[in-house]
Amino acid sequence: MTHWTEYTAVALNVAYIVLAARRSMWCWPAGIGGSALSIWLFIEVQLYAEAVLFLYYVVMGIYGWYVWRREAESPGFSIVSLGIGSHFLLCLLGYAGTGLIFWLLTSYTDAELPLVDAFTTSFAFLATWLTARKVLENWIYWIAVDSLAVYLYLARGLELYALLSAAYTAMAAYGYIEWLRNHRGRLQELWESSE
Repeated sequence: MTHWTEYTAVALNVAYIVLAARRSMWCWPAGIGGSALSIWLFIEVQLYAEAVLFLYYVVMGIYGWYVWRREAESPGFSIVSLGIGSHFLLCLLGYAGTGLIFWLLTSYTDAELPLVDAFTTSFAFLATWLTARKVLENWIYWIAVDSLAVYLYLARGLELYALLSAAYTAMAAYGYIEWLRNHRGRLQELWESSE
């Protein structure tokens, strides 16, 4: 199943995650390109929710690029952290989305692995939005999504995407550490400047 489209999409998606971990706004064009190529591949292997998810990534890539470019012009916008209550509500939303997507997939398509596909899709929607908004904990959501995506992609014969998801899991841990370090440094600066 591996061909040039998959190789190119994987390369662009790797560029996206590395640049995002480094807080470079150029992650978004790489992500847009990789996601656009991925849509076709997922339709071909009957992972329809993944195809819709990657269409969402294209749209969110445009949004994320806009938000991060605006930050470059306005230094006051930086990494934020949400409280446990916000994450509880986000998880409820993610599970509700999983149920809805699962129902759509099983009712209207011949999708393979619909529950896993629905879960990774729903929570990836949330994680992408959190990334665009520079929410520190986006990386924790990505670790969960990417870990499960390894299984999903292997089951459908997409070895490169499975390898990419395994690498994403490790890079998400790296991204979390980098963003946490930046976030703590910013909080320390604010604390010292207020004294």
